[in-house]
Amino acid sequence: MKMNCGRLISGGGRMLRQLCTAATRLGQPEAKRSANDVRLYRKLSAVNMTGRTVSQTLDQYILEGHVLRKDELQRCVRELRKYRHYRNALEIMEWLKVRGTAFSATDFALHLDLVSSTKGVAAAESYFNGLPLRAKNNFVYGTLLNCYCRGLMEDKALALFENMNELSFLTSDLPFSDLMRLYMRLGKPEKVPPLIDNMKQRKISMTAPTYHIWMNSYASLNDIEGAERVFEEMKKEDADKINWLTHSNLAAIYVKAKLFEKAESALKMLEKLARPQEREAYHYLLSLYAGTGNQGEVYRVWNYLKSVPSVTDMSYLTMLQSLRRLNDIEGLAKCFEEWKSNCISYDMRLVGTVISAYLSQDLCEEALSVFEEAIKRREGKGPFAKTHETFILFYLGKRKEELAVHHLEAALSEAKDYDGWSPSLEVILAFLNFYEEKKIDGAEKLRQIFKNHNFDDHCLQVDFSADVHSE
Repeated sequence: MKMNCGRLISGGGRMLRQLCTAATRLGQPEAKRSANDVRLYRKLSAVNMTGRTVSQTLDQYILEGHVLRKDELQRCVRELRKYRHYRNALEIMEWLKVRGTAFSATDFALHLDLVSSTKGVAAAESYFNGLPLRAKNNFVYGTLLNCYCRGLMEDKALALFENMNELSFLTSDLPFSDLMRLYMRLGKPEKVPPLIDNMKQRKISMTAPTYHIWMNSYASLNDIEGAERVFEEMKKEDADKINWLTHSNLAAIYVKAKLFEKAESALKMLEKLARPQEREAYHYLLSLYAGTGNQGEVYRVWNYLKSVPSVTDMSYLTMLQSLRRLNDIEGLAKCFEEWKSNCISYDMRLVGTVISAYLSQDLCEEALSVFEEAIKRREGKGPFAKTHETFILFYLGKRKEELAVHHLEAALSEAKDYDGWSPSLEVILAFLNFYEEKKIDGAEKLRQIFKNHNFDDHCLQVDFSADVHSE
């Protein structure tokens, strides 16, 4: 079998010859390449635990005699990005770039997105400005627009959107849906319908997610009938695009409006369209039935989900969150014990949900017991910062400053091991409000705590000089 060696990646001529020889000799069938994908992804997703960099891992992989292809690495990048391992995904892209690998338009767009996710929008702008003109197509422009919208940069997003219009790059609903999401996040749902009108004038087809945002814009304006009109238009114009997510979206609107009978009707349609292997659909069913307060349906769906082989941590997490919403503490404790008896790794998301549920019922001792067990099971290896924040908010609400500060200091001490973490805005504002009530300079007190733990207060996402009630 002849193979194009130019599509193989290496760190040098010797490695490239080694790779070409191995590929020709083995003539890898598709199944083998698939197994190779899995093996490679596992190595790359574990680099943080091995102490190696992505580059070192890839170079070693080649020296061990493995064939390494660009398409395999691209699949790894997509998987790492999917699970928010943005930094590792970016390092793969940069490793490819250093080796002179030819990038397609989608590669440039993906690289730009990863730069934004790891280094911020300013770095993404710099990357965009440094690209050759030929690389700046509608995909790359659209990715930068998405970065602006995620960063809630309305003025920059609108300016770029107009630039894309001048370049005739507004050919799909993606740029429009990005702006719609921006407006929804900014609390400006009234600006969504005019964008829909603009799309219709341009005869741009809508995808299901765009219909969903349009429905949600009316719901945010307390116009449930408007949301229902969008659904009816979707049935009339694009019935083939209606899926279980559409009914989930409609059910969520009804739940928020406390129209529980309509919500359950939509959930029945959701269940009809969902395939047995689509776990996410059943996760939505659990959450939304919990929203209606229908405990019986929550357990019915859960029992069905457990009948499907290999119940995942995400399934248990969703069920625990649903039971918390129902204030079913007894059921939550039982579900948590069931998960613990079968879990492979001790997922702190589930621990955090249980602790939050216990604290919401003032069951502080039970919450602390769960946290202490988690620390032992994980052998002291975090991340525990989010859990510390849960205790901080609880103790500040109970006016127990010493205990709240204890958990803040514990989180700050761990921060050096988890790059990118900083106290949430909710936690900072809670401290500032607490100290303001006590007539204490809260900003200065927090700065001193950060200084004691070598924590840079500039990375906090709050202006200490601002009115703490501005939120």
